Amino acid sequence: MKLTQAQLAKYMDHTMLKPEATAEMIDKTVEEARKYNTASVCINPYWVKRVHEGLEGADVNTCTVIGFPLGATSTASKVFETKQAIADGADEIDMVINIGELKGGNDQAVEDDIRAVAEATHAEGKLLKVIIENCLLTDEEKKRASKLTVKGGVDFVKTSTGFSTSGAKAQDVKLMREAVGPDFKIKAAGGIHSLAEAYDMIEAGANRLGVSASVKILEEAAKQD
Repeated sequence: MKLTQAQLAKYMDHTMLKPEATAEMIDKTVEEARKYNTASVCINPYWVKRVHEGLEGADVNTCTVIGFPLGATSTASKVFETKQAIADGADEIDMVINIGELKGGNDQAVEDDIRAVAEATHAEGKLLKVIIENCLLTDEEKKRASKLTVKGGVDFVKTSTGFSTSGAKAQDVKLMREAVGPDFKIKAAGGIHSLAEAYDMIEAGANRLGVSASVKILEEAAKQD
């Protein structure tokens, strides 16, 4: 597989989710995203307004995370957080499912949680990705969770937060692709540090990549252009 640097950049949510991220670190991430023309900049909700303003005039979306990284906040909290993030300028929302309810077999609670955030997001014409945190799930649970995101009416299912025991794996992306069918979108995130790993995820079926190592990977890609 071979993409140009520009093509690969549009797969990437350029990410800065470290809890210790300073304004300077956030601004550097925005500057890099503008330089390489990535799909989005993904940051914690506190920084949405700053990033949205920093991206003015660029073809780069502002993306943020909701119920992050555990997913164990109330649905009402997730909905409020989503509405506030959109008011601050978010174009894309990445929410974490209620992992405990999924593992406990309470699929309805999981679906209802997803749908509530989907409705709040889509009411404003924005895009929703749902993180299922594969590293905490069995293969059966990964399939079930992926199907629940489809039922919940979202735009993407996403592998990982990058803050648990491991991140994206190509075999999980393939499993998710089988579960959601050929047309539903998948985001792979967490632990993608090289061009080869990025290509592995895309070849497995990922439509978007959550990457903090975007600059390194895109510079690798430039050498192959």
